[in-house]
Amino acid sequence: MIKSMTGFGRSEITVHDRKFTVEIKSVNHRYLDVNIKMPKALNFFDAAIRQELKKYMSRGKVDLYITYENMGETTASVKYNKDLAAEYLKYLGQMAEEFGLENDIRVSTLSKYPEVFEMEEGETDEEELWKDLQCAIDQACEVFVKTRITEGENLRSDLTEKIRHMQELVAFIEKRSPGIIEEYRGRIDARVREILGDVKVDEGRLLTEVTVFADRICVDEEIVRLKSHMATVLDELDKGENIGRKLDFLAQELNREANTILSKSTDLEIANCGIELKTEIEKVREQIQNIE
Repeated sequence: MIKSMTGFGRSEITVHDRKFTVEIKSVNHRYLDVNIKMPKALNFFDAAIRQELKKYMSRGKVDLYITYENMGETTASVKYNKDLAAEYLKYLGQMAEEFGLENDIRVSTLSKYPEVFEMEEGETDEEELWKDLQCAIDQACEVFVKTRITEGENLRSDLTEKIRHMQELVAFIEKRSPGIIEEYRGRIDARVREILGDVKVDEGRLLTEVTVFADRICVDEEIVRLKSHMATVLDELDKGENIGRKLDFLAQELNREANTILSKSTDLEIANCGIELKTEIEKVREQIQNIE
């Protein structure tokens, strides 16, 4: 199944007197880029969290937000950093002396400096904590994946419709192309007769001119490749899983062939059809950017 790179998931669980809230949101990105915001107490699990997320996603710019509350009996204690307090005091005294300022440092002021006092958590069963956190992450990821699948199915339907329309445009170009050569031969023949009157036309030279023209405007190869690429896109849309990069490459190839057809075109109908084809391809490319 196709997954969009746009998604959102949320979970909130309370287990073992611990409350976890996990939110995940993502947008399209060439690779998997994960940004995690969580309490300092959970930083130890950063690598494990990233590994867990890879089970559910392979591409996208992902923001993960985790809040954690321990509602059980706390074993936290206050830690006094004497050496750091001494450093603060030394430099504050030095500042007072150098700038001629009053040294008005009090204990209450010094205690508010960063990390002079720190809350120190007691020992925690990290294995149990991780299992609880993992459960919350998995629940959020399951919701997240469902939203991606729903959006992915919408993308698949839209892309299939666009490709079908593109196939109709290519079929018109294929049908119209042989007629251009006959029309060109007729115009040359009429022009020559207009100039030369009843003089017999050199059929060999006329044929040579028409052949050169036909070779110059021939788009048979481009049509074959377009039909092949579009069929491949439809096959990939049916397959689903992790097709974003391949579809992006195919869209580039479709655009290349459409450009070549336009550059060779001398017919207004084919030119208009080619422009519409390029417009549809651009729409397809934009949609493909959102597929994982």
